[in-house]
Amino acid sequence: MKKNKLILSILGPIFVAFLSFFIFVIASLFYYLRPADPKNSSGKIMLTVPNGATFSSVAKMLSEEKAIRSARAFYLAARFPFLVGKSSPFVLKSGFYEISPSMSPAQILKLLDSGRGALIKTAIPEGLTISKIAAILEEDNVCSAKDFKSAAHNPDLLAEYSIPAETFEGFLFPDTYYLSPEMKAEDVVKMMVENFFDHIEKIPFFSKMPKEDFYKALVLASIVEREYRVESEAPLIASVFKNRVEAGVGLYSCATIEYIITEIQGKPHPDIITYDDLKINSPYNTYRWAALPPTPISNPGMVALNAVAESPKTDYFYFTLTDAEAGSHTFSKSFNAHVHAGVQFKTKKSSSKK
Repeated sequence: MKKNKLILSILGPIFVAFLSFFIFVIASLFYYLRPADPKNSSGKIMLTVPNGATFSSVAKMLSEEKAIRSARAFYLAARFPFLVGKSSPFVLKSGFYEISPSMSPAQILKLLDSGRGALIKTAIPEGLTISKIAAILEEDNVCSAKDFKSAAHNPDLLAEYSIPAETFEGFLFPDTYYLSPEMKAEDVVKMMVENFFDHIEKIPFFSKMPKEDFYKALVLASIVEREYRVESEAPLIASVFKNRVEAGVGLYSCATIEYIITEIQGKPHPDIITYDDLKINSPYNTYRWAALPPTPISNPGMVALNAVAESPKTDYFYFTLTDAEAGSHTFSKSFNAHVHAGVQFKTKKSSSKK
């Protein structure tokens, strides 16, 4: 009897201490398994889960983004799913996920396990047309090219954004988008257009401009986008085109000829522009008509938009490529100087082949 009492007197405090520690651990665990910020449902975080990722690496990423309270607690919940009320193991599926700090670790784990929230990362480069963007979206399994082109010509959708044109050409902002599989084409167009206007607000030049003038500036930016290769030269190219518009002479932009060939005639992109191409009867042919094309010929990014907004006052009326490798141009005030620059480039080019 005395022996049993002795054992109880020794084990009792140990049991109580163990029980208290166990209760503390469980209470702490459940505290850390609560949402990181329950009221912050608008703070979206894009989580990329690559192939071969582990719950440990994902827990670290989420912790760094402050999307969870504790990486360790998240990892334990992933390894021991009964802690968050799941009987079967979690399976981590690669993809792109939109996470909110208002989500609990259990909700995040279920999202990563289901794969239903996976998003498609789609990069839309600067200077593409509606048809080329449509091809990328179809290739990425976002929506069909046909549906996207139809949505980009939808008159009701255009009226919704007060676009004074028959298409959204020029208004589809080039960016990296995270899109849902089999997303509605109309929703993709809306996302790109709203992104465009969000960026336009950052350029004061466009804020108080009448719609007609703004559209002309957008048309010009779409040409600059297709002409510049060196970012620092974009404003100078814009200044050349502005000077030519004001003087009532043709822009002489090869980019507009390429647009006619590829987008209007539906032919492959030409390796060279021929003299016959320069004779094409089209309002987009800036070699025949001394005016801007009727609509944008591409969807410009911030470099081209800022170039039009902040182009310097110059006397330049010409520019010609004089360093093919660097993509840089020589700018000239007179036609003779322009021809001379071109001759020098061709002479340098031919001598370098010897």
